[in-house]
Amino acid sequence: MSERSLASSIRSRLWGVALLAMASVCISTSVHATTSTASNPTLQLEACHVRGLPEQVECGYLTVPEDHLNASERTLDIHVVRLPAVSSGKAADPLFFLAGGPGQAATELTPFIASIFSQVRQTRDIVLVDQRGTGKSNPLQCDVMDLDALLVTEADVDLSAMMRECANAHDANFQHYHTVNAVHDFDAVRKALGYSKVNLYGGSYGTRAALVWLREKPEGVRSAILDGVAPTQVVVGPFGAFSQQAYERLLADCAEEAACAELFGDLDTTYQNLRASLRENPQLVAYRDPRSDEHIEFLLTEYRLAGTLRNALYSPRSRQLIPLAIRAATQGDYRPLLGMMNSIDADQPLYIGLLLSVLCQEDIPRADEELLARDRDNIFMGGQLTEDFISMCGGWPVQAGDPRWAEPVVSDVPSLLLSGAQDPVTPPVWAELAAETLSNSQHLVAEHGGHTIVSHTCANRLVASFLDNPNESLDGSCLERTRRLPFVRNINAAGM
Repeated sequence: MSERSLASSIRSRLWGVALLAMASVCISTSVHATTSTASNPTLQLEACHVRGLPEQVECGYLTVPEDHLNASERTLDIHVVRLPAVSSGKAADPLFFLAGGPGQAATELTPFIASIFSQVRQTRDIVLVDQRGTGKSNPLQCDVMDLDALLVTEADVDLSAMMRECANAHDANFQHYHTVNAVHDFDAVRKALGYSKVNLYGGSYGTRAALVWLREKPEGVRSAILDGVAPTQVVVGPFGAFSQQAYERLLADCAEEAACAELFGDLDTTYQNLRASLRENPQLVAYRDPRSDEHIEFLLTEYRLAGTLRNALYSPRSRQLIPLAIRAATQGDYRPLLGMMNSIDADQPLYIGLLLSVLCQEDIPRADEELLARDRDNIFMGGQLTEDFISMCGGWPVQAGDPRWAEPVVSDVPSLLLSGAQDPVTPPVWAELAAETLSNSQHLVAEHGGHTIVSHTCANRLVASFLDNPNESLDGSCLERTRRLPFVRNINAAGM
């Protein structure tokens, strides 16, 4: 793979915590040490083109305070893209898309959102805002492309030092890069565009941003769709137990499917033997990137294996490759595994600095020893992912945030909660937990859905129906027609 996509294997440590596994042209953005102009009442959007989308849309920037509690200090330019509604008689309330991660840039997902929500866009504008620290809103990116780091084991990579070096390269007060400030930015965009009420769609971490919006600025929200729910009261990061559950479900599905059971046999034993083998003897893998023809080498370790498979559990399309990838790797054939690593699109990066600014303030400080012990107690990947984030937070200069941020969000705004039963990071029980204090909510589960089900089920059509009548109960029976994808049986994709 190319140098950029090669980072996917080291991102099994850095990128793999991302909750949402989902480009525009304007001017560059920066932090200004000038008086805030965030009080400007309007946001002027200009015609522009976004990479990957053939049509002309609208782009612009809104200046906001870096610290919303001290508007006289430094400011940020927040990047906005609007997809105008197709119909001339459009609804007055648009759909605001809140990206996942934390650390994805909403505008970099514009072509995907335009496709997924094409029905919504018939009657509503769709607004995408790069959260502060992502995309073109003063991006906080860290260089995790160190090829030398891929030739050693994880124990030889000093994550704290790596993150400390990254922090020193940025001119920003990271303490101001948290979800509450992001929501103040989003709501400022709403006001500047002249919308009285908006509808929210949040995917994964975006659901937390939507929940915080419901708490901080409820007067501007007409309805909310939360897809892959991460409530404020849970700790994001320790995913070992949920990954284990998703893995066990995969084992059961393979055993139930005759072709998978016959071909791959006792899959868990094969996987555990492979883990043990890599634990004792990591394998140097060499191959040529099919796109760049570069010769690439990296050390496949037990944890890089588990991290790659964990990422593959997010989507039914990559999940169906896992049994083949496990068996092939035991035979020295790493092509299916490499295909999974390459599936992390380098054109949709995760902004590590924003991810750490959020998690190291809002989540990791709440990970007590009891939670960490539960996180380690699994046979799929152990607790290394959380330990890595503890190490990275040790090098990222922020303090624990306001404890009140972790309180449950209480709201009567109409809310649609969506879950996939195969999801390894935001399971249906988290949506049920959030629903306890969302008095006007309904929760739909796709039995054979993965993470953020609008991307691979009929849920995108359900979203359009919900927006038309958010106070009415939805008929979610179309989710029952989503079938479990058969497992791929060989390198030529038999079984797809």
